[in-house]
Amino acid sequence: MATEALALSGVDALYGESHVLHSIELSLAEGHVLALLGRNGAGKTTCMNTIIGWLRPRGGQIRLFGQPIARLSPEAIAQKGVGLVPQGRRIFPKLTVKENLDVAFQKRDSVWNLERVFDLFPRLRERKEQYAGSLSGGEQQMLAIGRALMGNPSLLLLDEPLEGLAPIIVESLLASLKALVADHSLAIILVEQHAKLALQVTQDAMVLNRGRVSHFGPSAALLADPQRLTSLVVAQ
Repeated sequence: MATEALALSGVDALYGESHVLHSIELSLAEGHVLALLGRNGAGKTTCMNTIIGWLRPRGGQIRLFGQPIARLSPEAIAQKGVGLVPQGRRIFPKLTVKENLDVAFQKRDSVWNLERVFDLFPRLRERKEQYAGSLSGGEQQMLAIGRALMGNPSLLLLDEPLEGLAPIIVESLLASLKALVADHSLAIILVEQHAKLALQVTQDAMVLNRGRVSHFGPSAALLADPQRLTSLVVAQ
């Protein structure tokens, strides 16, 4: 039986008086990949922010490999092995590619290092001395993912990694994500508006609707039912 990497139990989250997440239940096994889907405003990014500690839950439990993390700071949660690729990338534009990666390095198990990131994203090797702010949008996204991997996480959170990218770059990034998934060394949560693409690279899918779980099941089954997929995740 696979080890449980992440568990959310009865998690509620609020922004001020606005109740955004309602009793969220989630279980993610070590080495498994979950697509977190839903319409705009469904609570996907809030769920990610709650896991990483940017938003403290008002109720419920969050456990990482059995250890409670819901009351820890984002820094402490990252130190325990949670890596985040935030929406909007948030790289350091005045540092070079190599400096962006070096500053994020955490030894831990040292599964990831500069060379392995460069193997996953060869374009970053070509631009390692280039300032990050001068990279294209797709290259910046590669850097954001590479920077998260340099922390040697056991759980990787990807928030809209394909957002705003040209189709050819989406194809390249998707190939890299498939390589990450095939490695089976990381538990991954993928938030993505491109639902069909997300379902192609994940084992399971959870759909949020107004902050509540409206669906949980195998990605392949949802991908094979376009009508149900549309009803669950396409804005109306």
